[in-house]
Amino acid sequence: MDTTDPEILFDNNGVCNYCQYLEKILPNYYFTQEQEEKSLLDIRQQIKKDQRGVYDSIIGVSGGVDSSYTVYLAHKMGLNPLCVHFDNGWNSSIAVSNIKKMVEKYGFDLETYVINWAEFRDLQRSFFKAGVIDIEMLTDHAIMATMFDIRKKHGIRYVLSGVNIRTENGMPNSWLWRKQDLVNIRDIQKKFGTMPIKAFPTMSSIRLKLSKLFKLGGVYVEILNKINYSKHDAIRTLQAEFGWEDYGGKHYESTFTKFYQAYILLKKFNVDKRKVHLSALIRNSEISREEALRELEQEPYAPADFKKDKAYVLKKLGFTETEFDQIMNEKPKAHLDYRSDEWLILLWLKMKGKKKMS
Repeated sequence: MDTTDPEILFDNNGVCNYCQYLEKILPNYYFTQEQEEKSLLDIRQQIKKDQRGVYDSIIGVSGGVDSSYTVYLAHKMGLNPLCVHFDNGWNSSIAVSNIKKMVEKYGFDLETYVINWAEFRDLQRSFFKAGVIDIEMLTDHAIMATMFDIRKKHGIRYVLSGVNIRTENGMPNSWLWRKQDLVNIRDIQKKFGTMPIKAFPTMSSIRLKLSKLFKLGGVYVEILNKINYSKHDAIRTLQAEFGWEDYGGKHYESTFTKFYQAYILLKKFNVDKRKVHLSALIRNSEISREEALRELEQEPYAPADFKKDKAYVLKKLGFTETEFDQIMNEKPKAHLDYRSDEWLILLWLKMKGKKKMS
């Protein structure tokens, strides 16, 4: 990591604030084999005890490493989850293949939510025009809302999450925005869109907070935080289990996410998320700092792949190359340049006596 993160701090030894914090936290996520086995057994027993319908849990699947390994663990634990895939129109063929092979291997049911493409396309175009950094908050927002509704429809209490601190840590607040800021999404769409938000799945910050407060949103189980999770070990296991295919970088199972992270963030916002992803793997002892630096020296896009993906993204979003390049060359805008529910979140945290976290 470096000062492309405007909030980063280094001590006299050149150690950043993320490492200082994680040196204290990460030891809590290393376990003996007995501790792992007990945690997974306790989780299974509780989930089975509370099962009310056909499915005992629900898992959002993308075809990526973390969600696929969560499905693998659910199978290993003898659970019967409903796998849910959110199709926002940008899936790579590799992601689709991984999901298909996985559910067929384990005999799990798959429910796919297909976004209203015309509306989602208009929303993505609006975020481009608005000049804000977190275009991906649209997908993340809709996934949360969709999972909430599907879980409720099937009467499922437990959500098995692929979130994990060992390979996902140290993301700067300035490199993203809070995903549930529906006020922000609506204001940007009102200013730059051509249609109202109707079919797009939504879940406001207030609804999310109240659902957690009154335990209406189910129980989220971060199952990867209960084991000695390693991305590289997970990939090897998944490849052996059902021929899982690697798609490249972090979250590159989506064509849009690949283009967003490998080009848009770098060119318009001077943000290279590989620095965060690689730093997390260094802290997890999966690669060395020297290996990470060598990887950063490589271009994130092969020229032929970039040309192909750019043409595909522009055509799918309905931008001419001139329009797109003009947007890319405009000065970035902050999410707070538009209406937001940030004041409400800050008030909530003040009442709870907490500081804002991403």
